[in-house]
Amino acid sequence: MLIVFHSKPAAEVLMFSQHALPLLRAAGKPFTDTLPERGVITHADLPDAIDGIERAISFKQAQEPKECTNQDDALEHPIFQPVSFRQRAFPLLAMLKVSLEHRADVTWEPAPLW
Repeated sequence: MLIVFHSKPAAEVLMFSQHALPLLRAAGKPFTDTLPERGVITHADLPDAIDGIERAISFKQAQEPKECTNQDDALEHPIFQPVSFRQRAFPLLAMLKVSLEHRADVTWEPAPLW
C-alpha cells in the first residue's frame, strides 16, 4: 500500500508501507508486521523519533558492505542498485526536522487513488 506522510510546514512524503514500517519502528513506533493505515507522530515525540532514525541510519550504514573501488570492476548503473535505508529515510527525516522546528505533528494515511 502506498501511504502519504503529512505535515503542515513540509511537503508530503510518499512511501510504500513495507518501506515505511522499518523507519517508523526506528522512530519508536511499536509496530510488528503491519503498518496501521493511519497514524501520527506528535510534536512531543519528534525529538525521540529523529534520534531513533538517525541512530538506525548510522547502525545500518556501518553494516553495509563498503564499495569496491577496483577499476577492473564494471560499474553498475544506479537504476540497478538497491535503495539503502539511509536513502529511504532522508525525505521523512527532513519532514520530521522541519515539523519539530514549527511545532507540528506528522500524520500518515493511505495515498489517494489517482
